[in-house]
Amino acid sequence: MEAVNKFKVDFRPLKKSEEGNLYQITIQIPMELGWIEDVKFILEDGFKKREISMNYFDKDENMAYFKAETFIETKAIYHYYFSCLASGNFIYLKHKNKENKQTISDEEKWKLSVNFDVPDWAKGKVMYHIFLDRFNRGSIKPLENMPRRNIHKSWNEEMQIGPDSQGIWNNDFYGGDLKGIENKLEYLKSLGVDIIYISPIVQSQSNHRYDAADYENVDPYAGTNEDLKSLCDKAHALDIKIVLDAVFNHTGNDSKYFNEYGTYSNVGAYQSSASIYSPFYRKHEDNGQIKYDYWWGMKNLPECDGYAKEWIDYITGEGGIIDKWFNLGIDGLRLDVADELNDEFIKHIRTAVKRNKKDGFIIGEVWKNPMRMNREYISSAKEMDTVMNYLFIDALLRYFKYADVDKLKETLKEILNEYPEDTIKTLMNFTSTHDITRAINLFACNEFQENGEWGWNLNNSDYTWCKNYHLSKQQYNNGRQMLAPYIFTLTFFPGILSIFYGDEIGLEGMGNLSNRKPFPKANHDTKLLAIFQKAGNVRKIEKFLRNADINIKEITDKHFTFERIDENNQILITVSRVAIDQDIQVPKEYQNHSKIYTLNQSKPNHLTPYGAVAIKK
Repeated sequence: MEAVNKFKVDFRPLKKSEEGNLYQITIQIPMELGWIEDVKFILEDGFKKREISMNYFDKDENMAYFKAETFIETKAIYHYYFSCLASGNFIYLKHKNKENKQTISDEEKWKLSVNFDVPDWAKGKVMYHIFLDRFNRGSIKPLENMPRRNIHKSWNEEMQIGPDSQGIWNNDFYGGDLKGIENKLEYLKSLGVDIIYISPIVQSQSNHRYDAADYENVDPYAGTNEDLKSLCDKAHALDIKIVLDAVFNHTGNDSKYFNEYGTYSNVGAYQSSASIYSPFYRKHEDNGQIKYDYWWGMKNLPECDGYAKEWIDYITGEGGIIDKWFNLGIDGLRLDVADELNDEFIKHIRTAVKRNKKDGFIIGEVWKNPMRMNREYISSAKEMDTVMNYLFIDALLRYFKYADVDKLKETLKEILNEYPEDTIKTLMNFTSTHDITRAINLFACNEFQENGEWGWNLNNSDYTWCKNYHLSKQQYNNGRQMLAPYIFTLTFFPGILSIFYGDEIGLEGMGNLSNRKPFPKANHDTKLLAIFQKAGNVRKIEKFLRNADINIKEITDKHFTFERIDENNQILITVSRVAIDQDIQVPKEYQNHSKIYTLNQSKPNHLTPYGAVAIKK
């Protein structure tokens, strides 16, 4: 039962199947509204709308009871509400009842998911995102140079930005590996980490490993397949899950599949169209010749054909790549460039993941609203569970940095109304990622396009400039001041709090590539680390945040206020984005609070500069 205002709605499944459920729907309507008749259940699926008449079957002193039965197809999100005549007056019965009952907005409709359940273990958890080569080297074995690779002699050497003398990009390696993560598990546990998301680990030609050379084996510089299993086993013993980056849209040209340089003994697709790997790749005809397609025209990334049975079977078939990875103990996948994978291929991926683990988790790299892209990513309930929350993070960044109140209001309205509840609870709310500038830099300086497509886009894209950019002490301190309330907000917000390795100790990085520095061995910002540790601790203590609803109370150019609520808990969060003191009004129901969390010595009725307070009723 779900009690909402004075109405009670009950959905009882009568029959379950892959295609959908037969539901009995019951609504209890307060008799104080008058004589109730002509009750209808109204179900919306995008622009499609169904009206189903409900039959009266009982009453008591306070309520009239109506019910109906209907078949609802598998879907991640429907919106629904009710209408009726009350003493001859037409009204809507809705989720958030307001005085005017004859109109209804999207925010006032209930949500319903059919055959769509995101794993509970992922909801509202803390994630740590590791760019593997740069986190920690744990193996004692010496590394030998492989073709077109350079190994740094020291962890403290400057990294290469841009092409080397032979024109090769991203080929300098520090040797961060799976054993290095295993050796840091206790540290990650101290941060409150529940999930480790690791950048690609398979044998590849570049340090980022988004150009696979052999999906069946861990890259020699990263360890072995046995090391992956060992990491998963030890992480699971600490109740930590492992999510791997999965790159199925393209491979490297220096791979056993394409084999442009003849590195591998087998015949690759580049060498012959008769190769067993040729069907793996997309092709086009050019003046009578068959040529391969390359991702965004990059000649080192031949594009895979997501419609080819041979490729689908290799990745998703029984005994295929996904099975191999899950057999080593992983718990989920992050799908790289998910918006460039076709829907049918993603459905096969989901089938393979769920075949291995019923609670296997799938995050998609989708930068915009996945519900508005004319794709089945989330809505079909047959593909991904959730996405990286670039949409919200961009809006929140712009709010704190540029006081863009309208952007945050509109983005939150869009997400909270259009996304399924389980997706909202598992959205990847990141501090930063390997694709954008580091968090501390974002808040410390004004080198970004305030009115550009994304708030983190740089005005200067010169790699040498990015590499040599260093924050002054004053800039750094200013950045940390603003970063603190930003982290406080993410701590209490629905979804996964994702920390990009090194953000918690103030690692700098201006722009893509420069954001991938080695995790420093010393000179950690302990004040910033304490803020992140407190965030993880709050998530552990206030477990109700994992599933609680959110209610946006107020967004001004000075502070942001929202509530998290479930049946037994209620907490009010107010966060300052300015360098001034502010007095704030505490609602009556929160004045006798049971617990408070504060930032920068704020108090329930007073925000200090860049301060914050969370009051638990």
